[in-house]
Amino acid sequence: MAIFGSQFYHQTLRRYIVTFGNMFNDMVVQRLNVNNTVIETIGVPISYAPKEKFLARLSADPNLTRAIAVQLPAVSFEITAMQYDGSRKLPSVIVNRHIKTTDAGVVDSQYTPVPYNINFSLYMYVRNADDGAQLLEQIIPFFGPEWTNKIILIPSMSINMDIPTILTDVTTEDTYEGDFYTRRALIYTLNFVMKGYFFGPVRHSGVITRTQIDIGVPTANSVNSVGETLKITAKDIAQTGRSSRIVVVPGLLANGSPTTNSAASISRTLIFASNNYGLAVNTFFFTDGKKYDPKSGTDADI
Repeated sequence: MAIFGSQFYHQTLRRYIVTFGNMFNDMVVQRLNVNNTVIETIGVPISYAPKEKFLARLSADPNLTRAIAVQLPAVSFEITAMQYDGSRKLPSVIVNRHIKTTDAGVVDSQYTPVPYNINFSLYMYVRNADDGAQLLEQIIPFFGPEWTNKIILIPSMSINMDIPTILTDVTTEDTYEGDFYTRRALIYTLNFVMKGYFFGPVRHSGVITRTQIDIGVPTANSVNSVGETLKITAKDIAQTGRSSRIVVVPGLLANGSPTTNSAASISRTLIFASNNYGLAVNTFFFTDGKKYDPKSGTDADI
């Protein structure tokens, strides 16, 4: 049993991680000769891993000479923090609704999401400064200071949102062991903030198919709640009856167009979530001095 009564998992955080990683996938580094001719093109692999863990993998071969060692350049990233962002919070009473295509009599609903800032750190490991400069120039021009991705956050609700990712700062670090001339790895760290949202559970509800309103007419010279005498004449009662009943039911005309107030032309159907909400309004007048009893579903004496 979940803490708040229902288990759900929209894989939202996973989608954010995949989206972030895809932005920096397929980067390459080119090696040039003295004539500025490309002699080698190296694909830069990317993985989800903390910097410390990645450096631990390098520690087995400081000079990066083994064939099985991690080759540079390489890129890794990780989530470093998450903070609630109250400046983007919408009213909690707002509800998103979606037509359920598999069952036309059911509507899916979901309350407004909670905004969170997700902090990512991207680490670029290179052996020389030129490789790092190439990677930086493939990233920085696209963040001014943000890049926006459209993400399908809740597929079942058809919720697609534009999620901006902001580049906040870039730092460099020269990590090495041994003497001064032994290079270990040159690390560029790029910090980002992704403006994300997290959604609650999807709830299912039926569709209202009939609405009935009984309007009572007071008797002659009756007194209302503020002490005013209501001068209803016998003629008024004769014309309107004790009450008027307005029944709103769904339906379509015989030709498929929305209904009108003419009951004779209505082809009665149940209302579904996919309907265009054309409504038929029928008004019935009563002079029998009765009222509708919702418990029994019949008219009872006043």
